[in-house]
Amino acid sequence: SFFYNLAPQIYNNQRMKSFLKMTLATIVGLIFTGIIFFIIMLSALSAMVASGNKPVTIPDKSVLVINAGTAIPDRANENPFSSFDFATMSVKKTVGLNEILSDIRKAAEDQKIKGILLESGLQGSGWATSEEIRNALNEFRKSGKFVYAYADYLMTQQSYFVASSADKIWINPTGELDFKGLAAEVSFYHKALEKLGVEVQVIRHGKFKGAVEPFILDKMSEANRKQVKAYVGSIWNYAVATISKSRSIPERRLNEIADSLLAYDLSRASALGLIDGTLYRDQLNDSIRIKAGIEKDKKINFVSAAKYSKVVDSGHKSTSKDKIAIIYASGSIVTGNGDETNIGGGKFASEFAKVRKDSTIKAVVFRVNSPGGNAMAADIIWHEVDLTAQKKPVIVSMGNYAASGGYYVSAPATKILASPVTVTGSIGVFSLIPNLKPLLENKLGITSEVVGTNQYADFPSVTRPMDSYEKEVLQAGVEHIYSSFTGVVARGRKMEQAQVDSIGQGRVWSGSDALGIGLVDTVGGLSDAIREAAAAAGLKEYKVIDLPEKVDFATALLSDLNDDIKMRALKDELGENAIFYLRIKEILEAGGIQARLPYFIDIH
Repeated sequence: SFFYNLAPQIYNNQRMKSFLKMTLATIVGLIFTGIIFFIIMLSALSAMVASGNKPVTIPDKSVLVINAGTAIPDRANENPFSSFDFATMSVKKTVGLNEILSDIRKAAEDQKIKGILLESGLQGSGWATSEEIRNALNEFRKSGKFVYAYADYLMTQQSYFVASSADKIWINPTGELDFKGLAAEVSFYHKALEKLGVEVQVIRHGKFKGAVEPFILDKMSEANRKQVKAYVGSIWNYAVATISKSRSIPERRLNEIADSLLAYDLSRASALGLIDGTLYRDQLNDSIRIKAGIEKDKKINFVSAAKYSKVVDSGHKSTSKDKIAIIYASGSIVTGNGDETNIGGGKFASEFAKVRKDSTIKAVVFRVNSPGGNAMAADIIWHEVDLTAQKKPVIVSMGNYAASGGYYVSAPATKILASPVTVTGSIGVFSLIPNLKPLLENKLGITSEVVGTNQYADFPSVTRPMDSYEKEVLQAGVEHIYSSFTGVVARGRKMEQAQVDSIGQGRVWSGSDALGIGLVDTVGGLSDAIREAAAAAGLKEYKVIDLPEKVDFATALLSDLNDDIKMRALKDELGENAIFYLRIKEILEAGGIQARLPYFIDIH
């Protein structure tokens, strides 16, 4: 009876062991398969990226295609996931402004390139970036080759600004032309934070320093409205004057067209001279064939900017050992090393230290495209820029933004160049300390208690409001950094500190207005800055190198894989509202005293 009762138990135990073995084997198999799949995918991606970097050749009678209506970074993006199209399993390389400018210059001398087709899209690349591309296209046209601009759906104002440099502008008959004037849209988060029970405690210097206003107000202050109206108006006036010259339409008439929204009717836009007419894509191609000398019905060889950048530029190779280093700084200024999306104080200070000690580097172009950020990180970079400028020329080239901390790091340069439509200045500082006590206690039921050795051992705290003395201490810190900021600018720009204070106070300026008050030396883009650097160093022959060096593919892949998964999850959950979450998160997590551009400004 004992053995009879025990037999089923032994049998069940054996079945359980067998089941566990099979389960474990399945898990191990899945893990092993995942590793093998990852290795295969990594190898495939590596092979695709490597093949994309090989030199290419193009046939005669080719047409270079420049996509102006897309986000264009200052420097080519090496992010493997931004370049990889999973739908087609191919690498579509992101093209930077540096490559586009090089492509246009190279195409002017390339006998195989007959012209350029400027494609309009729905995204903006920034007004200063658009200005640099436009200027490069004007230079290209001096070669006698054609530039045609075309839009399938909508030609935005930025795209039209670039397109106005073309020989001909056409839009699909069912498309639209956006020409209505500029608006700077500002988002305010005060009511949302109030509903959550979050109080943002603000310490600032500068009556125009509006970066804090979205957290404490529901609309612009009068001082901030004044400065926004001034620099947006300056950008629009420059755009109108530039278009007027290219299209032979009086500026007054262009503003009347914008005020009446007349451009949305393409027949009127054509009659008014804004565009040259409407065409379908096949009709556009027929016009290109005629201009390029291609037989009817023959295929047109359109060459993308990404592909053309791999065509060897044999006419501009230098054997000189002398170099000009371009240091690209894009994004917010943060502490530490940062990443490819921002400007790490430690990383960029190190880059300048290395450049300063490299005897083969005779001059530096510092390309700044930043709304500012952490004030102490900016000061660390400034110190190294200052030391470098004492040994060799440092020419700053301002992009779409070079404001607040972005201007701070630019101040010691030998010379500063900006586009007339660059947003710069914003010489002011602030500090934000959130008080989460109402959220934690009233909304979540969480309380906290502090035991410290001294009265302010928990200063600054986010679980209680600051008292008047703590605010005084923070205000003293803000005043000290503001004084340092104005002193840095006064020294770099050879001004009196009181004069800097009068044009500071956190006020934002357009590049053209900044030129008039001495914050900028001259107007110009990246190519102009390189020429200025060569002249300042007395160089006729030189090589250009880009810094910081890009990380290797495997490291970038692992880093971007993690970031990409998080961003996809966030966008799936919040959709278009993800941008508001990211903006609040960036400000609240910034830490320390900030030298940052007022608001996150969308000029459209």
